[in-house]
Amino acid sequence: MLFMDNKRIFIAVIGASKATPEETRLAEEVGKELALRQVTLVCGGMGGVMEAACRGAALNGGLTIGILPGNSREEANPYVQIPIISSIGFARNVMVVKSAQAVIAVGGAYGTLSEIAYALQSGLPVITLNSWSMSQNGKADGAVIKAGNALEAVTMALDLIN
Repeated sequence: MLFMDNKRIFIAVIGASKATPEETRLAEEVGKELALRQVTLVCGGMGGVMEAACRGAALNGGLTIGILPGNSREEANPYVQIPIISSIGFARNVMVVKSAQAVIAVGGAYGTLSEIAYALQSGLPVITLNSWSMSQNGKADGAVIKAGNALEAVTMALDLIN
């Protein structure tokens, strides 16, 4: 009999498809830390931060889901174990975020910023590593939480879920 494990934790890892070497290193470490805690990694399924995070998770026994922007499973990075075809381009960012219980942003450009906004609007915790910070009317907004390293990011995300 098949059943859904409603206790499984899903964390989205978001960031640029063209990552710096430092962002790549951080994302892979985040993926590894998630896998070691049996957390399912959800991402946009493409390259850069997404691929590095999936690599870290997959090589350490984790489960990876990639919600792809296009029409083909072949678009997925080689470490995505469950590719989901959305055919909706950047609009998939909502699906990535809404599939998770927390979000970890590593670097990123405007697509990452949109995912952060969707997460905040949904009341999800957002942890950042070398990513966006928030301010409103010139005053710092603590809506996103800055982490110093991958272990800290994963620990904070899990603490905020529980």
